[in-house]
Amino acid sequence: MSLPVIRVENLSKQYIIGVSDQRQRTIREAIVDALSGPFRQLRQGRKDVSEEEILWALKDINFEIHAGDIVGLIGHNGAGKSTLLKLLARITEPTTGRIEIRGRVASLLEVGTGFHPELTGRENVLLNGVILGMSRREILRKFDEMVEFAEIERFIDTPVKRYSSGMYLRLAFAVAAHLEPEILIIDEVLAVGDASFQKKCLAKIQDVAQEGRTVLFVSHSMESVTRLCPRAILLSQGRILADGPALELVSAYLQANVGITPEVEWKDPRTAPGNDVTRLRAVRIRDDRGATSDTLDIRRPVALEMEYDVLESGHVLAPNFHVFDEEGKHVFITLDLDPEWRRKPRPAGHYVSTAWIPGNFLAEGRLTVGAAVSTLDPIVTHFYERDVVGFQVVDSLEGDSSRGDYPLAIPGAVRPLLQWETSYTSNGRYSPLPSPEPVAP
Repeated sequence: MSLPVIRVENLSKQYIIGVSDQRQRTIREAIVDALSGPFRQLRQGRKDVSEEEILWALKDINFEIHAGDIVGLIGHNGAGKSTLLKLLARITEPTTGRIEIRGRVASLLEVGTGFHPELTGRENVLLNGVILGMSRREILRKFDEMVEFAEIERFIDTPVKRYSSGMYLRLAFAVAAHLEPEILIIDEVLAVGDASFQKKCLAKIQDVAQEGRTVLFVSHSMESVTRLCPRAILLSQGRILADGPALELVSAYLQANVGITPEVEWKDPRTAPGNDVTRLRAVRIRDDRGATSDTLDIRRPVALEMEYDVLESGHVLAPNFHVFDEEGKHVFITLDLDPEWRRKPRPAGHYVSTAWIPGNFLAEGRLTVGAAVSTLDPIVTHFYERDVVGFQVVDSLEGDSSRGDYPLAIPGAVRPLLQWETSYTSNGRYSPLPSPEPVAP
């Protein structure tokens, strides 16, 4: 195996609570501080810092990344993601540990950094290229491509302090991605751009990786992470919880931080939801192989399974599932219409009801499921457990789902793969296509 382009060993970063970063000093101030520092320390003495004032933003971080890897950094706010990127980008220094980086690094961490506000767009492009170690000829060879990507031709000779945040971001990303860095570090700044810009950025990130360069990507969008990154690193409270396949880590992250689980069971029927007619015993999410799973491919069928006991015979019961999106809105409700039991009283016993959701129907994202059993005439709800289980639907960029070749987030509660047909005539006459044959249920 080749040498890693990034190696992090026992990396830690400590901050003192209540002490803010100082402003950038002038050269004169730095020289005066260096000369007077020892005497000032003798006069002032040492100030002790209590344990309560110390914050470890990162603690004992270790990992390696190789050339061509696209790695997503995930975790809740305050987990240490941005701190880690700033250390890798040499914006701040570690407290302990070491970082080895082989290759040029371009970083896009937040709008407002990386450019000098008084310089024009053209001058900032040249300056950033020099900082990356490129020759003037190399920079000029890429210059027109960068300006065209950023869509700011009219303003390239305007000081960037007059740019809008969108203009600034477009040029910053163009510089970071086009000046051929071996390593590209990107924080959650892409959310600032509009949809068309985000599409260009995501496509460019893929191009960069296909050229053998390395990408570190931080995002709170689990959909973006699973689409772009084969590998992910999960951070929590400054430590690495897991490092592995992105799909598995996204699943673990959602379970730990959002409370999503694909299976809930009630071992004791006396405490299970329900009444004297029926009681819920378990709710599960299964994939098309029968395995319990909370991360499911958008192209594959999903089974919603409800296990329950009927305690009193003679009731016409209607099991039903309620599916909700991330905002808590109903995606759909499905009612058990199995002809074997529809409108028929059920004898006492143990039941398992399963509703199959076809592949290429649900939209990408996180979904929760509520389970209920009701009587419809009169309407009586015997139990209803909302958000009892959940799962994540993931959509790849392979092009064989309803996404096709579109790389960005797609709105909508569902995302069906519909049948399309296109007719063509050279004479311009309208000729309607025949409707497809109905599909038997």
